[in-house]
Amino acid sequence: MLTGGKTNQLAALGIYLCWEILLLLFYKHYRKSKDGKWVFYLVSFLSLLPIIFVKVQPAINGTQSLLGFVGISYLTFRSVGIIIELRDGVIKDLKMWEYLRFLLFMPTFSSGPIDRFKRFNENYKTIPERDELLDMLAESVRYIMWGFLYKFILAHILGEILLPPLKNLALQTGGVFNYYVVAIMYTFGLELFFDFAGYSMFAIAISNLMGIRSPINFNKPFLSRDLKEFWNRWHMSLSFWFRDFVFMRMVMVMTRKKLFKNRNVTSSVAYIVNMLIMGFWHGITWFYIVYGLFHGVGLVINDVWVRKKKTLNKERKKAGRPPLLENRWAQLLGMVITFHVVMVSFLIFSGFLNDLWFKK
Repeated sequence: MLTGGKTNQLAALGIYLCWEILLLLFYKHYRKSKDGKWVFYLVSFLSLLPIIFVKVQPAINGTQSLLGFVGISYLTFRSVGIIIELRDGVIKDLKMWEYLRFLLFMPTFSSGPIDRFKRFNENYKTIPERDELLDMLAESVRYIMWGFLYKFILAHILGEILLPPLKNLALQTGGVFNYYVVAIMYTFGLELFFDFAGYSMFAIAISNLMGIRSPINFNKPFLSRDLKEFWNRWHMSLSFWFRDFVFMRMVMVMTRKKLFKNRNVTSSVAYIVNMLIMGFWHGITWFYIVYGLFHGVGLVINDVWVRKKKTLNKERKKAGRPPLLENRWAQLLGMVITFHVVMVSFLIFSGFLNDLWFKK
């Protein structure tokens, strides 16, 4: 990002950092004596303002914002996370050089994983023992090897060799849907995983070589038995950020204000809004927004099913009957269903349906 004569991106980064530093200095000073919620909301919104400009401008006039640079999304997550944790009292003291060190940590700068300040800072200050450092070195080698396989071999085969001809065949065949679209769905979904998981492995490996552990981002997501488990395994640092800073706070606010009598309705609304926000974060296009809505509704259905199964199993237990769908075959069925549901969502996310349905 900082090479190749891209001075506009470097300038955008500088402007962004100055903006976020001013906001942080103000809120840090303000928080020492006061805790007004509207000031907190305003500072959080102002911290989000650069990424809002970057996402909204292309949707309005089709041009990229001059404020954009590689990594702005992930820097924004860290910046807003710090403001929230200052308000919560999780962060008691914050030195500016510690803030910049956390924000600009090179291995995770452009695409995560998204770390939390307190964990990162404590880990940074802890010097690993010799044996731990050797373990981290060995782990780095493994991550680099797997990352190379994932990103430069498997993702390349899927994304550069298989996907383009499949897209051409699907577009030539036309229609609302055809068999080639199914092939694109699986090819793109797997390419997305191997590309992003491979990058994350490189980021974690380089972090380890610097003596700092970064959080893992993927934990065998395609072995998930339901959609909720999937989001506990897929792009974990992002999903946990949204869970802690968006979903849980929406649930608390709606519960405190008693917007809904039923807490299940509260959680359902929070699921949908949370995932819609995640969809908008990816970009202001119909397929990203539908992708977010798809997962929001999917999580609601998942929640309804889990509650229903729990009720049924309580009744079966009272009747002396074995629990419903608790054996390994049921778990395998859950994995198969979840995998295909996720693949459908990735087809939406890919944007290919936009090319197929709205040919120029």
